Amino acid sequence: MEKREVVKRALAFKEIPYIPWHFKFTVEAKDKLLAHLKGKDIEEYLQNHMLELGNDIGFFEYLGDNLYKDVFGVVWDRSIDKDIGNVKGTLLAEPTLKGYHFPDPLDSRFFEDIPGKITMYGDKFRLFAIGFSLFERAWTMRGMENLLMDFCINPEFVHELMSAITDYNIAQIEKAFTYDVDAVELGDDWGQQRGLIMGYESWKDFIYPYLKKTYKVIKDKGKYVFIHSCGDVDELFDDLIDIGVDCFNPFQPEVMDVISILAQYHKRLSFWGGLSIQKTLPFGTVHDVVKETHTLMEAGKRGGYIFSPSHAVEGDTSINNIIAFIEEARNQLI
Repeated sequence: MEKREVVKRALAFKEIPYIPWHFKFTVEAKDKLLAHLKGKDIEEYLQNHMLELGNDIGFFEYLGDNLYKDVFGVVWDRSIDKDIGNVKGTLLAEPTLKGYHFPDPLDSRFFEDIPGKITMYGDKFRLFAIGFSLFERAWTMRGMENLLMDFCINPEFVHELMSAITDYNIAQIEKAFTYDVDAVELGDDWGQQRGLIMGYESWKDFIYPYLKKTYKVIKDKGKYVFIHSCGDVDELFDDLIDIGVDCFNPFQPEVMDVISILAQYHKRLSFWGGLSIQKTLPFGTVHDVVKETHTLMEAGKRGGYIFSPSHAVEGDTSINNIIAFIEEARNQLI
């Protein structure tokens, strides 16, 4: 059975031959793994089940001195965080879009590698990704503190900004659907270690309507909706299910009871993640990693689960712990 079909069956809560998986790594962790593999092809070794397409944030311009500019004009400093970076400055200094011009959502650079990747990895489940897709895109442009204050004192501007971002996303999604993709993953962190960043009422007012509009476009095409939101956000699951979400990631055991939630939302919502990157991977033994991996895969046998660490594996994880969860996933095929 192709990997693509295994993922689809898992999402549909159908019988599966094994638990599908998909692993991501930060620059530091990937370098550790590449050094361990000594020239072996990393994709061949990982046997990941999903093919991530597009360029999720649009980091196309390097300014020098660890600074990158994304397509929206936001400058990111990667002197510490080598993968994404920290926002430098404020793009929208005032609560207005006057004088600002949105980038072209159909920029060919977002799509140019899709045909080649599908040709090379056509057996995988195809996932078109848009990172920083709504709230995150808004705060990177306006600044986190400014945007949260705008929720209270400039609500009309917030709706204008969210609406414009949504129109941009939908145009890009519709272009992505001219290719043979299976799903769209929208990244948008709403959570902290405890609770939502903006609170439920603000989320429902300023974010939910635009998610609903976007997800409808995806569902109307018969595609799957994947979302990525870090933090303690399980209070939103019922709302997200109502508007069409099929799979939630990263599924963090530090902020939610992942085993209980898998059972609670069985046949309603699928999950991708679950292996602790805050505790088990950096501080646990190989035995701890194997034990937690087995617990997650056992819980996922009823479907609705894609095995993975709860986020991209960080550089503080030992190579032995990295190899441990990869090998446990691969051993299912023996």
